[in-house]
Amino acid sequence: MDRLRPRLPRGHPGAGRRRTTGRHHRDRHAAGRGARTRTPRPRDPAVGLDRRVTAGHTPAAPTLHLVDASMYVFRAWHSMPDEFHDADGWPTNAVHGFARFLLELLERERPRHIAIAFDEALDSCFRNALYPAYKANRDPAPPELRRQFAWCKGLCQALGLQTLAHHDYEADDLIGSAVHRARGHGYRSVIVSADKDLSQLLDVHDEQYDFAKGQRWGRDGVKARHGVQAHQIADYLALTGDAVDNIPGITGIGPKSAAVLLAHFDSLDALLARIDEVPFLRLRGAAQLAVRLREQREHALLWRQLTTIALDAPLPDGHFARGNGDADELQALSDWIGFGPLTRKRLAEAAGLSA
Repeated sequence: MDRLRPRLPRGHPGAGRRRTTGRHHRDRHAAGRGARTRTPRPRDPAVGLDRRVTAGHTPAAPTLHLVDASMYVFRAWHSMPDEFHDADGWPTNAVHGFARFLLELLERERPRHIAIAFDEALDSCFRNALYPAYKANRDPAPPELRRQFAWCKGLCQALGLQTLAHHDYEADDLIGSAVHRARGHGYRSVIVSADKDLSQLLDVHDEQYDFAKGQRWGRDGVKARHGVQAHQIADYLALTGDAVDNIPGITGIGPKSAAVLLAHFDSLDALLARIDEVPFLRLRGAAQLAVRLREQREHALLWRQLTTIALDAPLPDGHFARGNGDADELQALSDWIGFGPLTRKRLAEAAGLSA
């Protein structure tokens, strides 16, 4: 008798016996694994650490954790050995690596409110309508990896975690919209991702968390990392371009000159309105930069549309409260993927299903 096959999320690429050693490259994220950090844990494992207390301050607002799933699936795909396969013979190394990451995150942070954002708008994002060459430099993910994305999404759902995905919006937009909505309800957000783009979302109480390096920073820490303020990230990328997303930027403007321009003008709008001042800045080639900004004004505005994270993507109702998992689905998925006893035990605890 065949083993019980767990339910794949909508949009999975199908089944079939196949083994592969192929890899899919994603320039944005380098491979690596997170180092453990010391985080106090509550006595009751069901109670989350979603309120922080700092010296001399009252407890902070309730916290919403938002995870950029693609970064960690790709990282696992690159870093985990190709020795894991499901019951059909397909590779599952990315699922095993993502499960380890997710369990460590849940065990460290104990979030009460959490959502996991996945990219489904691979070539149908609203940005492609604005600029058809957007991300056109990327090779499509092979079936072996697409299938694992589906399993990772299914794992999150079996654990009782809310997943976010939309065919018109990227994961960054879903995270941005969740941050924006949660802020209006008194929540602070912790964005679990090393992606520079997401720093534009940080407000005074928010935090970005590079899980692999164990590093956290808030709005005031963005300039030390990227050379500009959090609210300037989209303008900065419009000027410099973003090779990973195939955004050209303004000819001749690199990270240093973009940082100088934004330090002086504060925003792209002010820069374009006061281009006549640029030649007088203490900046190498300033006169030529002014010429290029005039010539490429409309391009600059278009690039900013592409680099600005949307705050109005459709989201499920509620505040993404963490729920109990689905015991039957979690067992079926564990059997199919081939999780070991220790991982199964940790999954059951994370899903609130342990005795």
